[in-house]
Amino acid sequence: MVDTDSRQNLVSFADRYRGFSSVCGSDSGSDSGTDIEDNDGGERDENEGVSVHSSADPKEVDRVCKVVDELFELDRNMEAVLDEYGICLSHDLVVDVLERFKHARKPAFRFFCWAGSKPEFAHDSRTYNSMMNVLGKTRQFETMVSMLDEMGEKGLLTMETFMIAIKAFASAKERKKAVGMFELMKKHKFKVGVNTINCLLDTLGRAKLGKEAQALFEKLKGRFTPNLQTYTVLLNGWCRLKNLMEAGRLWNEMIDLGFKPDLVAHNTMLEGLLRSKKTSDAIKLFEVMKAKGPRPNIRSYTILLREFCKQGKMREAVECFDDLLESGSQPDAAVYTCLITGFGNQKNMDMVYELLKEMKEKGCMPDGRLYNALIKLMTSRKMPDDAVKIYKRMIESGIKPSIHTYNMIMKSYFLTKNFEMGRATWDEMIQKGCCPDDNSYTVFIGGLIRHGRSGDACKYLEEMLKKGMKAPQLDYNKFAADFSRAGKPDILEELAQKMKFAGKFEVSNVFARWAEMMKKRVKRRDPIKVGSRSIRVI
Repeated sequence: MVDTDSRQNLVSFADRYRGFSSVCGSDSGSDSGTDIEDNDGGERDENEGVSVHSSADPKEVDRVCKVVDELFELDRNMEAVLDEYGICLSHDLVVDVLERFKHARKPAFRFFCWAGSKPEFAHDSRTYNSMMNVLGKTRQFETMVSMLDEMGEKGLLTMETFMIAIKAFASAKERKKAVGMFELMKKHKFKVGVNTINCLLDTLGRAKLGKEAQALFEKLKGRFTPNLQTYTVLLNGWCRLKNLMEAGRLWNEMIDLGFKPDLVAHNTMLEGLLRSKKTSDAIKLFEVMKAKGPRPNIRSYTILLREFCKQGKMREAVECFDDLLESGSQPDAAVYTCLITGFGNQKNMDMVYELLKEMKEKGCMPDGRLYNALIKLMTSRKMPDDAVKIYKRMIESGIKPSIHTYNMIMKSYFLTKNFEMGRATWDEMIQKGCCPDDNSYTVFIGGLIRHGRSGDACKYLEEMLKKGMKAPQLDYNKFAADFSRAGKPDILEELAQKMKFAGKFEVSNVFARWAEMMKKRVKRRDPIKVGSRSIRVI
């Protein structure tokens, strides 16, 4: 139970949250603005800066990937060529190959099925889960569920399998299917305790399905004993929705039930207040934490620092940084990333270089996110060559660039009208074994179109569709107009059909319309012979 003094402090703090809720009222469900955690260098990448040890020979992985990439879409039998290569299959090799095609489900699935057909090899939970990840990312839910059933028949299901499925459904806002996985766990005799339920609620909350997570919690209340983590993940779900009224209600409920919100809960509320633009209330909470506990940790400081930097309040950010040092904590790469991004956005490059120098002196090594933040600074200032220098230093430091790293550099080169270097960045990405995602193709194809390479753009657009990826958001009218000017209505008709099969009906109609216009133009220009003379129809 919570002691009397602590309860008094927490209750008074909860009362403040009641006040915050009434202020937010009608805006509680608003989804405007940018999440705080998206301001440290651009898009998130869950594997950014993370390296996983594999016993597979990288050269063998490259060799297999080359065959899969080049032959999966051709008439020549990919499986027959793989058979001829005499590949020594291992679980690590299969996982590594699937990682290379994590955004391209069709080649990934064909390779997975080929490996499973070999008498000397049997998929295990890890290879199945890798394939499940690919299917989940590309929203191939029917195949994913079939594979889950197959794993169940073979006794290969793990908790990770269900979490992959739950996350995939939650990210697609498929609440009922995500909750359905919970019921399926019970069917397969998996113990569904408080930790499992917490994981499900957390996954829903992170996908901005906090309302659904709360409803599920109410439904299951009598079937398990909630703990502090249960309430914290629910709190996080409401904070992500910027619904401070519900967050405050839940905070009060935690206290009334005898739970003492810990540092994680306080950091969650701190972040929620900042998401909802309640900066002054967040600062009050931070000061209460310093005075009465739990004492802010490096995460608490980072949350506050990031917001100051996001708002361009660099004086307050420096004061917060000084306070961090006075507390006895050592700043990490995340703290420096906030400051570097903040000063960089204000074009104060002297401070950026000073902070980098300070990091080096303190032995604080840059991580993947800091490198990406620096690359973003350079590309936003249309300095792609400087971004490449940082990229090279990143490689030298042993940090694997993320897909976002390449996308930023490639886009910057295309925007500065350096087509050759934009193309070279794409080639480098492929050569490094980084699987292009939807955004990569969008940037690359868009760059090709802008530089009058519609033929090449068409080739890569078709490649996307063949890999099972969605057609990108592009200026298809310009794309079609380029083919029209080149007098190629047949290509437009073919693309219209392919887009139709891919479910891009609006884009299909654009191509079909341009193809029809082109045919009419050709017909009007065709000369009609009258006697010995030719009359051009105008």
